This record gives sequence, structure tokens and C-alpha cells, in this order.
Amino acid sequence: MSKGKGKDRGSGYRRPRALSPLREHLRDTFWFAPTAAMVLILLLWTGASELDAALVRLLQEHRNFAEIDELIRIVNDIKPVVSTVSSAMMTFIGVVFSISLVAVQMASGQFTPRVVRIFVRSRITKLTFAVFLATFTLSLLVLTSFESEAEARRVTTVPFVQSVLTLFMVALSLFLFIAYVNSTLRLMRVGHVVDRITGECLRVLDRMPRGAFDEAVVGPEIGRVGYAGQAGVLRDVNIARLVRAARGQGVLLRLLPRIGDFVVPGTPLLSVHGSEEGREPARGALRYTVMVGVERTFHQDLAFGLRQLCDIALRALSRAINDPTTAVLCLDRIVQLLTVLANRPLGAVGHPDGKGEIRLVQDVPDWADLVDLAFAEIRICAVGSPQVTRRIMAGFDDLLRIAPEERRQPVLRQRELLVRSVTLAVPEAERAFALEPDRQGIG
Repeated sequence: MSKGKGKDRGSGYRRPRALSPLREHLRDTFWFAPTAAMVLILLLWTGASELDAALVRLLQEHRNFAEIDELIRIVNDIKPVVSTVSSAMMTFIGVVFSISLVAVQMASGQFTPRVVRIFVRSRITKLTFAVFLATFTLSLLVLTSFESEAEARRVTTVPFVQSVLTLFMVALSLFLFIAYVNSTLRLMRVGHVVDRITGECLRVLDRMPRGAFDEAVVGPEIGRVGYAGQAGVLRDVNIARLVRAARGQGVLLRLLPRIGDFVVPGTPLLSVHGSEEGREPARGALRYTVMVGVERTFHQDLAFGLRQLCDIALRALSRAINDPTTAVLCLDRIVQLLTVLANRPLGAVGHPDGKGEIRLVQDVPDWADLVDLAFAEIRICAVGSPQVTRRIMAGFDDLLRIAPEERRQPVLRQRELLVRSVTLAVPEAERAFALEPDRQGIG
């Protein structure tokens, strides 16, 4: 294994953490943030309630009954506000939820169903719902703290701190509602959706090793491990655990399916490589190392961003929508991603252990796969739209200038196929115009 030492720990590589898949799973769920917020607000209310009781006891011990009477008057003035908040907040939550459903439905129909996950993962959406529910819960709890006793010598608590906390949560809710509406309106605009997808894809690239991978490090195959879970899409793998399991047995593991592949029980999942002294990791060491779900995610899926951009462009080019400008917007980002990938090692990446030895090899799409994904379907649908064909030709020119010599052939092949398609489908008088490179399409 020493041959691979230090080779795949290129600058910028961050070794994956064991809890990284769990964090991504929680980001794809909508229940965690509101639940955590309500638990937190319960703890805050408990602390505020104890503080109110301690404040009353301290004033009674010093016989400052006038100050207690003043606190009682203040909280009695605030009580109608707290009561109104408790009754109105659920209506407010219903309005926000309705806005979310309409926004999700419109985005799904206009762009692609796969952009729904952007709304689910939106931090401002989760934070808004969490704060609204926490404010509603807090208002109910505070109402239970009001006492009927008004005598300063007998009262046990005056919910002054709790009432101030409630007013603060109401103010925070109003601020977040404004931010939420602004964020939702932005996510309904195709430019922001495309930019969000591109940003997620670039973050996936940042987490990948950047050094060239040497296949000689892999060594002979000594065994295979099959998949034994439920059928579904391979969403991500726990790289840290797999690296630890391989290091414990002195072997190298290779993930056979790509992230995003559909796997069924019995599908070969891992191949084990190493010397004769190496052993396959025990089944227990491989538990919870593979995450399978019903749809793909960005976490480790290099091609998922391109897939979504292509889906939006294809829907825009359909006869039902006929929006070539949106397709050009997607092509701008597709070319951006491919220029970032043009000089990056592809095909397979190696994940090292703490000593720099490669312990896990993960296959990713190579350059030809990504170029075909980016242009093949759009090229077929764009033949009748000179705005899109001109943008594609400009994208080809940019990639041919940036990509190294050994990676130009897939781009040249897609360019030749586009020229042939336009030659067959477009009248001769318009062919030169349709094939003229233009980064804005037609402007």
C-alpha cells in the first residue's frame, strides 16, 4: 500500500468525517430542525421560569414588594399580547406552509421535480418553521405560568423574563417571515435555482481528492462483498468507516457501483484488494457504511448537478414550454462546471487513511461520460432552436481552449454530431447562422 502514500491527498482535500452522511441525511429531512427548536425552547422556558421564580424570591427576601407589584402590572399588560400570539401563530404557520406548497408545485412543474429537494434543504425555510413552532410552543408555556394570585407577599413567580423572551421570539418570527418570503421568491426564479444547483455541484468537487490516482495501487482482487440491504438508489457511502475497516484488515476496498446507481440485494458492492495476508472486513465493520434511498443527492454524486441542469434545459426546450432562454442559462452553468472539471483527475478517486495510504477507491464518471451527459440530450432537442445551438457551439469552443489535448475528442465528437443534426434539419440558408458560436445565443 505504500505506493499510494500521499498521492491522493491533493491540496484542498478534506478527509470525510464519520458523521458526514448522517449530517447530509438530516439536511434532507424536514422534521429535525423544528423538533430540535421545540426541545430547545422548552429548555429555555424552563430556565426563564426558574429565573422568574428566583427573582420573586429575592425581592420578597428584601421586602421589595413595590417592585413585585410593578412586575405584576407589566406582565398583566403583556399577557394579552402573549395570548394573541398563541392563537394567531398557528394561522401564521398555515399561511407559510401554503406558500411553500405553492412554490414547490410551481418550481416542480416549471423546472424539474428534482428541484423540490432545494426547498427541503433550504436553511431559511427550516429556520422559519422552527422559530414559528417554537414561538407558538413558548406562548402556550408562558400562559401556564401566570398566577391568579396578585398579592406581592404570596405570589411565587411573575413571568417577566418569560414574557420578554416571548416578545423577542415574536420579533424574530416577523424578521424571519420577511427573509423567508424573499428566499422563496428567489427560489422560484430559474436563475437562482440554476445557481444553487451549480454551487452544490462545486462543493462536491471541493470534497474530492485532487491528486492523480494510480491504478497500480489497487493490487489483485482477493474477494467481493455483496449488497444486502433494501433495493434503492445508492445515495452515499460512509467513507470514513470504510477507510477504517480497510485499514484494520490491511486491504484496499473499491466501491463497484457509482453513487446514483440503483442497487438490489446481491449486487456486488465492494471488491477487496491486497496481499494474501489481507482479509475481507467483517460484516459488522461494514454496517451503516452505505446509504440507499429513493432518489439521488448531491453529497457524493458528481454527475447529479449536471443531470438536474440538463433536466431543466430539456423541459425548457419541450414544445409545451418552448423557453430556449432558460436552456441557454443552463448551458452557461454546464460549461462552467465542465471547465472546472477539464483539468481534474476523473474516472476513479482514492481516499487515504491517516498515514496517507489509499484505502478506498471510488469510481466516478470520466470526462467522456460527463461531456455526453452535458450535451447529448440537449443537442438532440436543440436542433430547431438557433439560440441554443449557437450557445452550444460557443461552449464547445471554450472547452476546446481549456481542456487538455487528451480530453478534446469527446467535445469534438459532440460538436460534429451537432453540425450533422443541424445540416439535416435546418434549411441551408440558416445553417451558418445556427452554427455560429455565440455565448448569449442570439442575445
